[in-house]
Amino acid sequence: MNKMVTFEKLEVFKRAYRISLVIHKASKKFPRDEQFLLADQIRRASKSVCANIVEGVAKQFHSKAEFKRFLLISIGSSDEVRMWVRYCYDLEYIDQKTWQEWRDEYQEISSMLHGLYKAQNK
Repeated sequence: MNKMVTFEKLEVFKRAYRISLVIHKASKKFPRDEQFLLADQIRRASKSVCANIVEGVAKQFHSKAEFKRFLLISIGSSDEVRMWVRYCYDLEYIDQKTWQEWRDEYQEISSMLHGLYKAQNK
């Protein structure tokens, strides 16, 4: 990034934040015994994608290496969400359409984060 960019301007942040809210709201409807287990895990992982984008962007001019490190953490969290989404589907807490939408959105978010990471090597 050549000029100062705020996290709110990044399309990848907007998408990650939007789907994180959807997942948070949906997970509140999971069975009671899952509220401190699966629901909590998927909420934390989805929020971690957003938080690490924000933290990386905040450090972009102080340390390119730190920015890249936070992007990698965000990529890892994005893939983690995809794994939790699979559990949600296999345990029948979400339907197939929801599973596919969430899985595909996080795949796209991961791809966008990889692109942002690669752009830092130029």
